[in-house]
Amino acid sequence: MRQGNPEKAGCSGNMVKQKKNKPVSADDLAQQQREISISEFFLKNRHLLGFDNPRKALMTTVKEAVDNSLDACEEVSILPEISVEILQTGSARFRVQITDNGPGVVRAQIPRIFAKLLYGSKFHRLRMSRGQQGIGISAAGMYGQLTTGCATCIVSKTTGSGKAHEIEVQIDTAKNKPNILKEAEIAWRPEFPKPGAKVSSKPTSYAHGTRVSIEMEASYARGRLSVDEYLDQCAIANPHVTMHYRVTLLPKDTSHTSENDNDADTVTLSDWKTYERAIKKLPVQPKEIKPHPHGVELGALIQMLRDTSARTARAALCQDFSRVSSQAALEICKKAKLSPTSRPARISGADAEKLYEIIGQTG
Repeated sequence: MRQGNPEKAGCSGNMVKQKKNKPVSADDLAQQQREISISEFFLKNRHLLGFDNPRKALMTTVKEAVDNSLDACEEVSILPEISVEILQTGSARFRVQITDNGPGVVRAQIPRIFAKLLYGSKFHRLRMSRGQQGIGISAAGMYGQLTTGCATCIVSKTTGSGKAHEIEVQIDTAKNKPNILKEAEIAWRPEFPKPGAKVSSKPTSYAHGTRVSIEMEASYARGRLSVDEYLDQCAIANPHVTMHYRVTLLPKDTSHTSENDNDADTVTLSDWKTYERAIKKLPVQPKEIKPHPHGVELGALIQMLRDTSARTARAALCQDFSRVSSQAALEICKKAKLSPTSRPARISGADAEKLYEIIGQTG
């Protein structure tokens, strides 16, 4: 008996044909391209901002908020008073609330400052400050939004305003824009406990200030690299600050750790700890400086020549750089074979490169 080929027999009849993939064209690839929002980028790479794990996220949030409060107070010559309160709301959820007696934030700026990444007033200033990029506190709110779905709540009152603005806001990560969920005007003043006073005593209040509340997934632990250690060091480094700190944990929670085993049974820390200011004098504010010509790269030099308000190349070198006199600017132009009266915006790339080379050779 003649036997057929089993492979052919198995394939006969209902033969399954593999569908060939349609070739992808350049037009198809072009349709898949889209702009990536800075919020979307940091949402997927939050470890770059210090939100690697729940414990570090808690400390990063406190640090960013305290830094903002210190900068705001010092810029308007107010002796800072800050309260940091951490309240456990679930097994792995905490509400962080920071209050300060700073100048407050005007209504129009509140959503952008607290719910828009890369938005701030310090990035373009050439002076030392704690924060600069305009990312920190917005990133903390975004982390809270990601882990709990809760909005960031801000209450702020400026000097002379009758009522405070209360706003709940989230970040639209696709557009890096604030999304206001709730807004109201309320009667509010920042209040702080008096050191050594009874609980029933009247707190210290101010006519201006800001309070930020963020609920997030976090982990509280004492010891090294903790919020407690950070605030201890912050009080030492800033002796002009009065700072209040309180942690309240759930009664049955024993998840927090301690370096001292005898403290393992302590589950509620509800008393205010106050770091009183040691001096009543604000630190000297750093002065804004112009860039030194040796610290500027070629691309930055070309951009500065395009953006300068000076009408001549000589004036641009004197006006936009530090430690460049009128005579030194004239010599640089001559060595670069560039007319001192040239319009900065019209200087070609080759001439700018020659100018950059001569600047590097000038002592």
